[in-house]
Amino acid sequence: MYETLALVGATGAVGRIVLETLEQRKFPYKHLKLLASERSVGREVTVGGKTLVVELLEPSAFSDVDLVIASTPDEVSAEFAPWAVDAGAVVVDESGFWRMDPSVPLIVPEVNPEAVDNHSGIIASPNCSTTQMVVALAPLHSAAKVKRVVVSTYQATSGAGLAGNEELYESVRSELAGKLHPPRTFQHPIGFNLIPQIGSEKYQGYTSEEMKMVYETRKIMGDEDIQVCPTCVRVPVTIGHSESILVETEKPLSVDEACELFQRAPGVTVVDNLDQQLYPMPRDCDGKDDVFVGRIREDLSCSNGIAFWCVSDNLRKGAATNAVQIAELLVERAAMSAEKK
Repeated sequence: MYETLALVGATGAVGRIVLETLEQRKFPYKHLKLLASERSVGREVTVGGKTLVVELLEPSAFSDVDLVIASTPDEVSAEFAPWAVDAGAVVVDESGFWRMDPSVPLIVPEVNPEAVDNHSGIIASPNCSTTQMVVALAPLHSAAKVKRVVVSTYQATSGAGLAGNEELYESVRSELAGKLHPPRTFQHPIGFNLIPQIGSEKYQGYTSEEMKMVYETRKIMGDEDIQVCPTCVRVPVTIGHSESILVETEKPLSVDEACELFQRAPGVTVVDNLDQQLYPMPRDCDGKDDVFVGRIREDLSCSNGIAFWCVSDNLRKGAATNAVQIAELLVERAAMSAEKK
């Protein structure tokens, strides 16, 4: 058990779900501190029947903290995480700032739990689109070694925070009224539209969101040879990222074998019956922690290929739940270490 847990970014969209998840999963701690920027200081938040007051995010705030879960922009994490580590805390960070740092493990507990032992005070949680994909890829990789992945994402507006969903609602209302809604959060109006750009141009026409899926997948899976070709698209859905995934493996896998691997994999739920019109959809996955897989079929263009459809709540498994699971993993590893002594 951790004596004092701090949540940084407690008033944001993901921070609120972290609090819900901590309570739902009965995460062990004695004291909880809520930290945020000046504009949120003094706000009251009810957690487990208790009212807590949000405190200022500053170096002295970590003097009595053992564990930090943080959901902040990259530049905020870059500044505060060293404060927490210097004070003796372990930081589970959801920003993108630390993910590709060689000294920072990038963790999805269902995929690479052992990597958490290599932390030096900071542990990173991956991008939401990467997280659900690697949970689904892991059993296939263990059985047949993944060589190549072609993935197209259909990402919810909540991936851009509360402002993303607000803009979707405003954009839809404007479209229905026959008016033009000028975009602020996205590059174009999102109502009744798809935007094939998430992030800025990063490398040879690929965006920053797409390159995250390339680099993070290799790091989490521990295999720099995995080739990933991603296309990331913003869609007018509030919650739940969907992904169309084509996997080429070194060894052949039948559809039945792939289904069995998915069914046995931790954190994966299979919903796959085309005749009965059963497959994962964002509205059915909202508020759930698993990664849902369906439309499992052989690739018609590749002898060692499996295609499938993958959906997950991007605010839960894609963010809040994965961070809490990492914290739980730390508790488990600490208990195992104590038993060996």
